[in-house]
Amino acid sequence: MSGASKGIAKAEVQLRWDPSPSGAASHDLDIIAATYRADDPHGEPVYLVHFDRRSPDGTITLSRDSTTGQGFGYDEVMTFELGRLADTYGRVVVGVAIQQRGGHKTFGDVPGTRVRVTEGHIELAQDDLASVAGANAATVAEFTRDGAAGWTFRTHLRGFEVSGPDEFTRLMGAPAA
Repeated sequence: MSGASKGIAKAEVQLRWDPSPSGAASHDLDIIAATYRADDPHGEPVYLVHFDRRSPDGTITLSRDSTTGQGFGYDEVMTFELGRLADTYGRVVVGVAIQQRGGHKTFGDVPGTRVRVTEGHIELAQDDLASVAGANAATVAEFTRDGAAGWTFRTHLRGFEVSGPDEFTRLMGAPAA
């Protein structure tokens, strides 16, 4: 294939998991996206997108949200219109966090987890989160602006043990130690 590449213009991160057994506390997993300035790609996120926050410009949207994992196919879906993001943004990190209601849970405690990243009908990555089974939050994807080439994707699987989604959002964009 030849010609100029504009990079990834639009992508989706999809998350699924199996529901809890009857009578047990629900498994509630959340996709979280953090957007960073081009001149400070590992600093504080400019904004976050998750179950109760939207992007101010409408470029990142959570179109499906589940608190139980009950549903058909993927339970949570977040869409990234990277081609519409302002030039001031240079990095978007995407993670998954487990709500800790009903006791401490890790990815190893939640059966059937699967995260998938797509661009249209092309699957860019998929993972079952087994490599971060002892964590209760994990980064799963990173999109970075690469000048004239546009947005690029890389798998960014890194597990965290955090007290909740708020702590995770403070840590998820930091460089790996």
